[in-house]
Order: sequence, then C-alpha cells, then structure tokens
Amino acid sequence: MWRTEEGSTGRLVQLCAGYFAFYVLTGVAAKYYGGSPDQGLPGMGGMAYLVYNTLGGTLLCLGVVLAAGWYRLPARELLYVIPSGICTAVVIPTTTLMYTLPISVMVAMVIMRGSIIIVSRVVDAIQIRQGILHKKVHGLENLAVIFALLAVAVHLVLGRDPAGPSFDFLGSPAAVGILSSYIAAYFIRIYLMNYYKNTRPAGARGSNQAFFGVEQLAATTAMVLAGLIAWRVGRSSDLPQLQQFAAALDDPHSHAWGAGISGLAYGMVAFFSVFIFMYKGRTATFAGLVNRLTSLTAGTASTLIFFGLYGGPAPEPRDWVSLGFILVAVAFLARAERSRAPVPA
Repeated sequence: MWRTEEGSTGRLVQLCAGYFAFYVLTGVAAKYYGGSPDQGLPGMGGMAYLVYNTLGGTLLCLGVVLAAGWYRLPARELLYVIPSGICTAVVIPTTTLMYTLPISVMVAMVIMRGSIIIVSRVVDAIQIRQGILHKKVHGLENLAVIFALLAVAVHLVLGRDPAGPSFDFLGSPAAVGILSSYIAAYFIRIYLMNYYKNTRPAGARGSNQAFFGVEQLAATTAMVLAGLIAWRVGRSSDLPQLQQFAAALDDPHSHAWGAGISGLAYGMVAFFSVFIFMYKGRTATFAGLVNRLTSLTAGTASTLIFFGLYGGPAPEPRDWVSLGFILVAVAFLARAERSRAPVPA
C-alpha cells in the first residue's frame, strides 16, 4: 500500500489515479449500453440507462456512508451541506444524460470539464472578494479561463460531431437544458464545498467524509422523491422522456442488471471527485483543474477504447484541438499555482 499524508502531492496522485480508472469504465459503459443492436450492443435508451446506472451508483455510495457513519456534522453546517446534496441530485443524472447524447464521450467530457474549470475560477474570485479565500488572483488564471472558453466553443459553436453528423448541440433544447442544469448545479455545489473547506476552524468537528456523506443522503432523498413523481406522472404523460422513465421501471430492459452494476463505477467516481474538489490547502481553481484534467484524460481513453473494442466514433482533429485548448488552460493554471507560496502538507 502506498502510504501518503493528507494534503500531500502523493495523496492527490492516488485520488487522481482512482478517479481516472473508474471514469474510463463509466465512459465506456455509457456508450456500450447505448450502442446499436446492429453492433451486437444492448441498444438501451438513454433514459433507461440513466435509471439503472444511477441506481447502482447511489446504492454503493449510500451503503458506504451508512456503514462508515459519514453523516455527523454540526447543525449549522447542515444548512448548506444539504443544499449541496440537492445540487448533486441534479449533477448525477445530467452527467449521465450528457454521455447518452449523440456525441462522443470525448466531446461530452470536453464540454462539461471546460465549463467547470470556468466555474471553479469564478468561485475563487467570488470567495476572495467575500474574504473567505485569502489568496492572490493571478493573471495566468484569467488566461486559463480564456482557453477553457475556447475549448468549449469548439464544440458548442462549430456544432457537429462524428457520433451524430446532423446533431446541432446549440439547436437541441434537450442538450442545452442538460448542460445548463449541470453547470448551474455544479456552480452552487462547488461554492458550498469551498465555503465549507475555507470557513471551518482548525480542529473543528466533522470532515470531508462527513460532508460527502450528508451530501449523498440529501442527494439520494431528492432523487428518490423526484423519481417517484416522474414514475407516477410518466405512466400517463405525453412527454417521451417521462414515458421512458416510467417504462424503465415498469418493464426493465434485459440488460438492466448489467447497467446497474456499471453504476458501481460511477459511484466510485463520486468518492474520488468530491475528495479532489475539497483537497486540503488548495483553491477551487487548482482542485477544479486537477479534477477536470483527470476526467478529460479519462474521456480520451474511453473514446479510444470504445473505438477499438466496438467500432465507435474515433476522435476527429477538432476533438484534439479542443482538448489542446484545455491542456493549455491547465498549464496556465498549474503555473499560477506554483507561483503561490508552498501549501503546507
């Protein structure tokens, strides 16, 4: 076992390695279960996959939280950790739905990850102005934001993708709605995570594990309530999405168990993601860039693996250009972080 200390670079590398491995599995599974039966794949609809995958991941997280007792926090902190959990209940399904759109895993990763690099930088700026975060804003970070915007613009503005030649992202209300909900929920969640991290006095009761646990309990409650409403309404609704949700529960797909088991990888992703975002002594910008760079690399690996194993769409030149913009943004952020005073381990 590789022994590392909390707050050390070694511990951060361990978290990134686990995050990468489980995100690769998540990305490949999403495209596998949604793949065409003509390719020998399950052909599961995006909504059905969302239901089974989310159920598997949620049960894993809930089981660990309850078994380990990760839910003890002071009452005053529950007032903002619970809302963070409700935002998590929005992030979880919108993440999966992004992967089920007719775009490659790499494209979905670039769009989401580029957006959250920007969100993380905005959160730092807000909390510095509020006096919550006491670190200098570097011009290099502003340059990184520009390159992150360029990376997102490559796919949002140019608008076509090899997985769906006629798919116009900005012209799709579903795609825009999913991405907008994802960004808004993540903005609130990252703000609350960093508020918790930056305002707790040394030696205060509770931990990042407790934050994660309460957040998961709140997220599970919100998703169960929303799911029950969607199931009841979907049985008599004219909306295709609600009909598909209800059908996924009333008449499970033949590969439902497999999709649910694949959700265990997504559940593991949740652990690593939160602990990277809340990593000791780091700004939201730094933690966000580490989190997003790792998941972007996993998205590239997922696309290449699915292409090699199942003949999925190969990355096009513009996919690599977009990824290149993200890597430039990461390089600027990394240089800005290194120019700060050393962070104590």
